[in-house]
Amino acid sequence: MPTQIPKTLDAWIKLLDSVQLPVPLDSHERVKAAIGDSRRSLRDIADLMQDSPALVLSVMREANRHTHASMAEPAESLEIALNRLGLKRAEELLLRLPTAPPAQIPKALRHLQMISLHASQQASGLFASQLARLWQEIHWGSLLFLSPLWTLALAHPKLIEEWEVRVVHRGEPALRVERELFGVPLLALCRALADYWRLPNWVTQGYHVLSEERRLLVKVMHIARLHDNPLRQQQLLDADPALRRWLNQPANTVLLANGLALAAQHAWDCPHSQRWQRLTSLYLQVPLSDVQQQVHQQAANSARLHADDDLYHPAESLIWPTGSHYVHRRLRPADVPSTESLGAWRKYCADLLVEPSAFTNAMHLTTYARDALVACGMQRVMMLMADKGMTHLRVHQIAGLPAEAGGLVVPLAQSKLLQRLLTQSAQLRLTPDNYAQFGALLPGTLRVLFRGQHLLLRSLSSNGKVVMVVLADQGGGPFSEISVQAFGKTAQCIERALTAFSNRST
Repeated sequence: MPTQIPKTLDAWIKLLDSVQLPVPLDSHERVKAAIGDSRRSLRDIADLMQDSPALVLSVMREANRHTHASMAEPAESLEIALNRLGLKRAEELLLRLPTAPPAQIPKALRHLQMISLHASQQASGLFASQLARLWQEIHWGSLLFLSPLWTLALAHPKLIEEWEVRVVHRGEPALRVERELFGVPLLALCRALADYWRLPNWVTQGYHVLSEERRLLVKVMHIARLHDNPLRQQQLLDADPALRRWLNQPANTVLLANGLALAAQHAWDCPHSQRWQRLTSLYLQVPLSDVQQQVHQQAANSARLHADDDLYHPAESLIWPTGSHYVHRRLRPADVPSTESLGAWRKYCADLLVEPSAFTNAMHLTTYARDALVACGMQRVMMLMADKGMTHLRVHQIAGLPAEAGGLVVPLAQSKLLQRLLTQSAQLRLTPDNYAQFGALLPGTLRVLFRGQHLLLRSLSSNGKVVMVVLADQGGGPFSEISVQAFGKTAQCIERALTAFSNRST
């Protein structure tokens, strides 16, 4: 996968169009056998393919690519796409696609595909019976709506996770985060890629609503809030026939199903989930309680069909107490270091405390110190050495950070917090409670490298003079308290080692 992150829409499309999604090995084998079986119909083959979203997207893209120059509309269903391709070309495509056991497919990709399968289940359960003749458009449109993000999750999984943590769980403004991470709004990227791949019209229509018709969407959401007064809802819709026609478009089912599935990833009773449930209630013209019951039932059905042992499915939280919500792993306390890691940490600390000092040079010592900090559970570490004039801090050691961070030089004039730490040996722990106060006092380069609201800063002294500042965290999420205690003890060992090294006999 590429390491460079594009920053323009054209560059993103070029990259993501080149990404081939891996197909689960067992699904690949079943479909290959079915294509080779003359007794199987196209409907049979399409049914076998639908459990592998990556395979569905690959076939739809291939079929629509071959008809791009014609006047033909994009294929609205997998069966139509297979019919256009023909079984021979479908088999050739299948043999070109990468395969992997499910456990070896990146978690970020599997999670997004599971959300898409959940959305498809919601759509089929809620809308397919009312719009029976359109069930294929509903089914495949709902499954493929988030597909532009699948390739992104494979190419840059950390960006998707960062977006989820900051926007969904921390509530940061989406546009600001997206321009920082991707260079472009995520919605614009999804819409452009859906157009480029000629995905089913209902997919592109959903993105059109979110980007061009938000005013209408907000308007019907306000009406949907009056769910306990259906008469008033009807009066408002009757007074605006254009809005009523807009709401009743069958293509809106794709957007509703994906809104329900995405919001449920956080909580069933959060404002986002309630908003999409109310809107679905208004669309179906049924009581909100009935919609909620159906939505919960479809989530349970989805979990039975598509749950993955190492992925969170919203159906799990249906039995949680009211007010509970899913906590992203990066927002939970870090795991306690393993017995092996703590054993290695004790050995590093014991070597640091040996007198006379056994270290041949400062780099030898700080390498040991860095490894001790990593062994006690720190995932990102930076050790900065003060220059003789105490005007700059120069990076001496890093762990878990980009290689270019090793050449960083931080002017002390940029940060009163660092200036304060250099006056005497001290430790500061940043948390969400004090991050607004102290995080702003850190240089911007360090804030970017140590993204998150949990950070440890420690100044280290030798012979009564501060010579070094250490920054460390556990990925930006809450600390394991055992690791915090070990960090403090490690800092004491490093200080003693620095003093012993500076006082060694020549």
